[in-house]
Amino acid sequence: MKKFFTSESVTEGHPDKVCDNISDGILDAILSVDPNARAAIECAAAFDTLLIMGEVTTTANIDYEKKAREIIKEIGYDFGSFAFDTCKIITAIHAQSPDIAMGVDKSLENKTAEETDEAAQLGAGDQGMMFGYACRETKELMPLTLSLSHRLAKRLTDVRKSGLLPYLRPDGKTQVTVEYENGVAKRVDTVVVSTQHDAEVSQEQIRADMKQYVIDEIIPASLMDENTKYFINPTGRFEIGGPEGDSGLTGRKIIVDTYGGRCAHGGGAFSGKDPTKVDRSAAYFCRYIAKNLVAAGLADELEIQVAYAIGVANPVSVFVDSHGTGKLDDERLAEIVKAEFDLRPYAIIKTLNLRRPVFKKTAAYGHFGYKGFSWEQTDRAQDLKKYL
Repeated sequence: MKKFFTSESVTEGHPDKVCDNISDGILDAILSVDPNARAAIECAAAFDTLLIMGEVTTTANIDYEKKAREIIKEIGYDFGSFAFDTCKIITAIHAQSPDIAMGVDKSLENKTAEETDEAAQLGAGDQGMMFGYACRETKELMPLTLSLSHRLAKRLTDVRKSGLLPYLRPDGKTQVTVEYENGVAKRVDTVVVSTQHDAEVSQEQIRADMKQYVIDEIIPASLMDENTKYFINPTGRFEIGGPEGDSGLTGRKIIVDTYGGRCAHGGGAFSGKDPTKVDRSAAYFCRYIAKNLVAAGLADELEIQVAYAIGVANPVSVFVDSHGTGKLDDERLAEIVKAEFDLRPYAIIKTLNLRRPVFKKTAAYGHFGYKGFSWEQTDRAQDLKKYL
């Protein structure tokens, strides 16, 4: 049976990713001074204006405007008559609501003495459900469509910043469609690359360069054939981009950030949030669990959902779906998850060492599938093999 699946990615110069980068850049600056800070920082960018808003409770003294301009310049929006690094910046930051803080500072279990150990002290920073996923399609245990899309987007940035293709500008999008046969990736069916560029370059040169220096460098020749379709700047022109061309908003690329549509999403964004926000930390932990279970051989594909109530440490539910690939049934896999992994917010933060300034690195090209992130370790896989 043939099926086609598609995922997309965007470059760090996409207006939504500009906002994600600023949110996480400010968060990292805060955590580098005050690891126990509470923050939920969001940005909105539109034409020549940037709004930095949200809640921050910290002892750190951070110049939000200065940090934002540094990040905008680092991305590359300091060129031409429209230089976004000179934009007007509005800040609307306030302290975390005490109503929320009292539930995070001391969980319901701690207040009622149901649990008195250290890991019970923090309650979840919000209600909601979070998902994690892993599969055997790539060595990183990520979906192939998303992995290729991210690598294409990153390559667009690399050939721009290195000077190999100096006519490129920061904004860009990529998309890959893979043909599957009986669940196995067989070929790349369609590649879409849209890149911002200066006014002087021809579309013919862009298309030739994108094929040679971007697509052919990233997608294995074995996955492409004479029927693979390429759409490179299909509108014919992409000079106006970034916040000048479209508004940007923190957290609007949640499918790009996670698994490219291959599994469900709880709806909570990541960027700008400190690890007491389970939208972020529990989603990272779910990836950690799913990756370790797959690496252990308990399933070839695994999706995990956890759900929380605000101010409560223990999750209200744990759900596992192995999409028919589990070596044990899904109910048993869920029991293993609950027995082997402490899903309380304090324990998640401690296990993954999340009170560090590591989040700006996640703001573009996805939060999962990269070495160096604690949630990408497979240090539990060997022990989990005991269940086989």
